[in-house]
Amino acid sequence: MVETQLPNYDEIDFDNLEDQEAPVTSNPAAAAAASGTAAKNTTDVVGVHSTSFKDMVLRPELQQSIVDCGFEHPSDVQQKCIPQAIMGVDILCQAVSGMGKTAVFVLSSLHCVGESPQPASVLVLAHARELAYQIKGEFVRLSKFIPDIRTECILGGEPIEKQKKLLKGPKTPHIIVGTPGRILHLAKDKSLNLENLKMFILDECDKVLENVGKYPLCSISNITKPLFTIHCLTLPCLDLPCRHAQ
Repeated sequence: MVETQLPNYDEIDFDNLEDQEAPVTSNPAAAAAASGTAAKNTTDVVGVHSTSFKDMVLRPELQQSIVDCGFEHPSDVQQKCIPQAIMGVDILCQAVSGMGKTAVFVLSSLHCVGESPQPASVLVLAHARELAYQIKGEFVRLSKFIPDIRTECILGGEPIEKQKKLLKGPKTPHIIVGTPGRILHLAKDKSLNLENLKMFILDECDKVLENVGKYPLCSISNITKPLFTIHCLTLPCLDLPCRHAQ
C-alpha cells in the first residue's frame, strides 16, 4: 500500500495566498486576455451553402456537365425550382436578373427527356432572337456529355422552307427554341409535330406578355399540350422564387 504524504498546513501562509488570487471579472474578453488566450468572437457568422447540385437527383451526365462548367452550389431559385420541375410540377419561376433562371429549365429539360428522347420533346419560347440563341447555347453547354441530344433554333426572319425540311427530316431536334410567331405558324400548318411534347417553357414571359396582342399565347397553349410547363419571369424584387402555376 502506497502512503500519501499530506501537506503541512502549518507552513502555508494563507494571507499571502489570498493576495495572489486572480480578480474575478464578468468580461470574458478581459479574462481571456489575463490568461493569455485569445477570446473567441461568438458573433462571427460564416455563410455556408447547405445544398449542392450533387444533392439533386439529376442524371450523371448532367452532374458531370455541372462540374465541368465550374458550378457547385445552386442559387436560391435553382434550389427551390429544379426539384419541383423534375417531378413534373408546373412551375412559375420568378427572380431578379442573374439568379440562374435559365439553368432551371435547361437542367430540368435535359433530365426529363430521358435516355431515348423523342423529336420535339421540349419547346422553349423566347421573346427575342438573341435570347433564343443564348438559350440554345446553354442547352449545348450543359448537354456536353449527352451527345444524342439535338437542339435547334426556329426563329422568324429565317427561311421557313428550310425549317420545315428540318422538322420533317430524320434529324428532327429534340429541343426546340423559337420565337412565338414562327412556332405558331409551323404548328398550325402541321409542319411542327408536338405530339411528343413533354415540357413547354416560356422564358422571360413578362417580356412576351408586353406584346400579348402580337403573340396569341392562348393559341400556342391550345396547340401545345405538354405534361408540364415552366414559366420564367424577371422581377425587380423577389418574393416567391418558385410556386405552382395556377
